[in-house]
Amino acid sequence: MTLSRTFLFAALLAAPSVAFAADDEEQEGSNRSEVSDLKQKKPKAETSEADEAPRKKRVIKTIQKKNFMKVGRYEVGPTLGMVANDPFLNRYIIGGAFDYHVSEIFAVSAQLGYAPSLGEGLEDPDLKPLSRQLLEKNSVSPDISKLMAHGSVGLAYSPIYGKAAVGNRIIAFDIYTHFGGGFTQTVDDLEALNQDSGEAAAVATQNQIHPTTVFGGGARVAFNKQLAARLEVKSMSYIETINSSTLEMKNNLIVQGNVSFFFPGMD
Repeated sequence: MTLSRTFLFAALLAAPSVAFAADDEEQEGSNRSEVSDLKQKKPKAETSEADEAPRKKRVIKTIQKKNFMKVGRYEVGPTLGMVANDPFLNRYIIGGAFDYHVSEIFAVSAQLGYAPSLGEGLEDPDLKPLSRQLLEKNSVSPDISKLMAHGSVGLAYSPIYGKAAVGNRIIAFDIYTHFGGGFTQTVDDLEALNQDSGEAAAVATQNQIHPTTVFGGGARVAFNKQLAARLEVKSMSYIETINSSTLEMKNNLIVQGNVSFFFPGMD
């Protein structure tokens, strides 16, 4: 009887330790399961980040390559213009422009222009209404000196370049200034000046060629790699002799436009 009580007491003492051991094994198994799940999920997370990495590092180019270049190219085209500041005469000029672009911002420029005479005297269609009024009603002879031709050579500077979206097209443009020197040919209308009697002083200075300074600027719009259009304003200043005795500073403000052709082509 005493021996059986001893075995029962020993069993009761061992039971909690067995229960605790079972609990420890269950907890350890749960931890192992969680670690296994984490190990399985971790590669997926790393794979997802690897897939997203190229997207984050992708470079978006906001400044596109220039599709129109001028350096080392020739620019040639016809011009059509007018004298904008002559109060007495309408003068329309046809001519041509030639440029060689040393770089994208510097060019050597040359221009020629010719203004045909449409008539003489009071019937001259070049006369503006103010001139007709002074000649017919006031008997006053204005300074009617016609610009007949001009030429110049100079340096062009294009500091501003840009692009504009027009519809579905991207158009390149630049703004430039130029300065140089040349000549201006003028002819006095002696009939309109009431000096057609052959007065020697008037006849001596009827036809003149004047050294001229030229300063101006404009804008160029390129439609493609070979074709562009220009609009420019230039000031031409020179000294004219009137009646072989009087010197007068003259300034012609010319507004002109032209179509330009570029060659050689671009690669």
